[in-house]
Amino acid sequence: MTSEQLRAFLHVAREGRVSTAARGLGLSQSGLSRQLQTLEAELGARLLVRTPSGAVLTDAGERFLPHATRALEALAAGRAELERLSGTPRGPVVLGALPTVGAYLLPDLMAAFTRSHPEVRPRLSQDHAPVLEEGVARGGLDLAILSLPVRRVDLVTQLLWDEPLVLAVPRGHRLTRLGRPVALQELTDETWVRIPGMVGARAVEAACEARGVTPKVALETDTAEALGRMVERGLGVAVVPQLMAKDAPAHGFDVVPLTRGSPRRQVALVHRGQGYLTAAARALKDAITEHVKQHLLPTVR
Repeated sequence: MTSEQLRAFLHVAREGRVSTAARGLGLSQSGLSRQLQTLEAELGARLLVRTPSGAVLTDAGERFLPHATRALEALAAGRAELERLSGTPRGPVVLGALPTVGAYLLPDLMAAFTRSHPEVRPRLSQDHAPVLEEGVARGGLDLAILSLPVRRVDLVTQLLWDEPLVLAVPRGHRLTRLGRPVALQELTDETWVRIPGMVGARAVEAACEARGVTPKVALETDTAEALGRMVERGLGVAVVPQLMAKDAPAHGFDVVPLTRGSPRRQVALVHRGQGYLTAAARALKDAITEHVKQHLLPTVR
């Protein structure tokens, strides 16, 4: 029984699909299936059953799941202890991030980090805050940069920054020509581009609900880059965090501020505690904190 086999089992149990788990682990589906088959053969029990709706844990799988989780946690804690002795960050580290953070904060940060820590192998996973939170709690992610609130009390949360939401509109849009901040309540008749579940989309939904109307959505996407491109092309307007809008001239859309009292976004770094962090994860955690302090905090208000 190997840690790779246990990790494969936990990923499939968490994701509910072999294909999704394989992508997350960077494996082929056949390679992941072989690891699961080998694990089941060694245990002498069927752990998972494939159904049309996904992979389902058997009774044996349900019973084995907490033991597999604890085994990997113990290995991670032991590895972290040995790395503390060597003092040199090395090996893999998995960072989760919101789409806007992955697109507009991490490229410069990760370029500097990999230059200063060549023996560390970082991997980035982007998703919505609840998925990232659960990924950290289950050990699939070492760290995550996500929006507050964090619902699990067993996670360590460090506030990184607090920023306003702004309105991204196509160049020359009538709202740009107003020359003043606008309230979300003024915008309920606009056509929207959005990332479902993100803070901007939730703010628009709340404003429309207060007016008794349904948002007119031209397009939904799951990446920040696509959101900006769609606004550029005139498909609609979008409520976005200031982080995404700070380079608006280079991205081809205008930015209209929202009135005082409009929703804001608080972004935090989340992990399971220092004892769970490898030397590589601690190094990345420190790099994120320092980069935000030097390069981002002076630009948000």
